[in-house]
Amino acid sequence: MRGLLGNRTYRRLFAAQVIALVGTGLATVALGLLAYDIAGARAGEVLGTALAIKMVAYVCVSPLVGAGLDRVPRGVVMVGADAIRLGVVLLLPWVDAVWQVYVLIAVLQAASATFTPTFQSVLPDVIEDEDDYTKAVSASQVAVSAENIASPAIAAGLLLVIDFNFLFVGTAVGFLVSALFVSAAVVPRARRSSRIRFAERLLAGLRVFAATPRLRAVMALNMVVAGSGSITVVSTVNVVRDLLDAPESQVPLLLAVAGLGTVTAAFGTPPLLRRLQERRALRVGTTTALVAMLGALLLSAVPSWPLAICVWLLIGFAGGLIMVTINRILRASSATSDRPALFAAQFSLSHSGWLITYPLTGWVGATAGFTAAWTLLAGMVLTAGFIAARLWPAGLTVTVRHRHGAGTDHEHLDDATWDGAAWVHTHRVVIDGHHTRWPQPA
Repeated sequence: MRGLLGNRTYRRLFAAQVIALVGTGLATVALGLLAYDIAGARAGEVLGTALAIKMVAYVCVSPLVGAGLDRVPRGVVMVGADAIRLGVVLLLPWVDAVWQVYVLIAVLQAASATFTPTFQSVLPDVIEDEDDYTKAVSASQVAVSAENIASPAIAAGLLLVIDFNFLFVGTAVGFLVSALFVSAAVVPRARRSSRIRFAERLLAGLRVFAATPRLRAVMALNMVVAGSGSITVVSTVNVVRDLLDAPESQVPLLLAVAGLGTVTAAFGTPPLLRRLQERRALRVGTTTALVAMLGALLLSAVPSWPLAICVWLLIGFAGGLIMVTINRILRASSATSDRPALFAAQFSLSHSGWLITYPLTGWVGATAGFTAAWTLLAGMVLTAGFIAARLWPAGLTVTVRHRHGAGTDHEHLDDATWDGAAWVHTHRVVIDGHHTRWPQPA
């Protein structure tokens, strides 16, 4: 990690991410208090709608961003996103109606849906070594998990001495500092895509997903993460208060346990991937998620704090392991020019899963109880894991000996041989201008 931090561009971008995450965490706490200040008993409804707006923004905005990142400097995009977020949080203390909260949250989350996939697409271009890249992705995962733990604690300390509206000021300072760090970094421009039409660039990431077998498996694995992770995001408060009959002060403890699981996975994944192939590592993550779901079902029948801690720890670990591995797969499965579009597509697809599981967990849990909700989620995780295993069979390799027709660009065929009917060569395949679909092995 020390060598990775020697990369000045990465160091500044990572600092920008961490500071922006802390600011976002403070804003989340302040938003909850603002919703209660405006809506009173309807605060939960307001926050639920705000969460839905967030997911819709993440799903819809990121592909649009990915389609244009090869035309606009990525550093400018990230600084612009921080500037928009800064402006929004400074306006939030002045709102006095629920609809104003919804509008500002939509703008805020659209900016976040711009910043995050752009940041993710930059990392592979500033960190060439695969092992270092895995460590960088793991560090980002640690930062996200640490934010979930640290931000509520920081907010609680600040609220002892200031009004909650001042938390928005702290958030604004965070976004300002984040923008300054990005401005100080040398952010490489994305390689210009050969696709001219905007619609083609908009769909480029999805087409790479659809044409690459192991990326089709990634789409299913996104549901494994969302199906298991939604329990910790949606159900923690009710589990602590209703199932475990514990005071509200214990809610952050259980959330911190899930964060600890993710941090453990983030630190453990780089050495694990030096010993295991990505496919096997993902099987470990999926199996862990399934074990956690079975533990959750047992918890719903036999409530206990030790069991709840084990379940939340395993859910955090499974999600962290799967997501770090997926980011490495995305890097290896894309041409440089398609990388921004692919990371944007993954950002959208992964949050599509959360958009399904968030309300499902809340609605079914509220109407039919924990056991019914978690049984449904366990079925989704099991099904998604099975589909992922079928889409990425054990014998599938990324280095493929394959054929090209006589009309293929000869620069691509420098190492090929003519077998009398087609050009034949062997190399690591990604979907690009030379391979619009996955080739059949020769």
